Amino acid sequence: MLIDVFSDLICPWCYIGIHRLSRALAERPRLKPAWRWHPFLLSPDLPEAGIDRAQYLTARFGTRERAKQMLAVVEEAARCDGLPLNLNGITRTPNTLAAHRLVLLAETIGAGEQLVDALFTAYFADGFDIGDHDLLLALATGIGVDPDQTTACLARNGRQDLARFQAEVQGYQLDLHAVPCFIFERRFVLAGAQEPSAFLPLLDIAAGETGLAA
Repeated sequence: MLIDVFSDLICPWCYIGIHRLSRALAERPRLKPAWRWHPFLLSPDLPEAGIDRAQYLTARFGTRERAKQMLAVVEEAARCDGLPLNLNGITRTPNTLAAHRLVLLAETIGAGEQLVDALFTAYFADGFDIGDHDLLLALATGIGVDPDQTTACLARNGRQDLARFQAEVQGYQLDLHAVPCFIFERRFVLAGAQEPSAFLPLLDIAAGETGLAA
């Protein structure tokens, strides 16, 4: 089953939502997901080097207290799902353009899902700066992406990629203002970090439409 995923690699709800979809898929073992990743940058104007985490949160939520309240909801959701989440360990909010480019490169060798998982773990569990090119090189080559291709990918002009990514979202005619967003078999759309039970009916409908149902 083809699953298109629109997400940002620093979005905690994407981290949680993709995990929940994976749990739903585990209840439908006959379905073999083919993931297709689509970059959606929540903060496309971040400087290439990223910014201080506290500064980012204040700019995004208005006050530190408001940011604390919003992050508490995320932390509780992750705790209930058994997902490692160490938001206090994150000191810098990175620009994710380079990381997204590497996911698309990894996808060409069937390793996109692996790299997404590695990036989520590095950022949300370990607090690493996933905008750092040395880290990105290590993560990508660690799952088998060619080192020379990785280096060339990291050296590309990020702003050109941003325009391409934004045009791609528009091409799907989705009124996206937040992520994650999932499209099953190019037809059936579900947005948000839904509970696993919310994915199951849509998986069954998509499977039935494509002859994948039992």
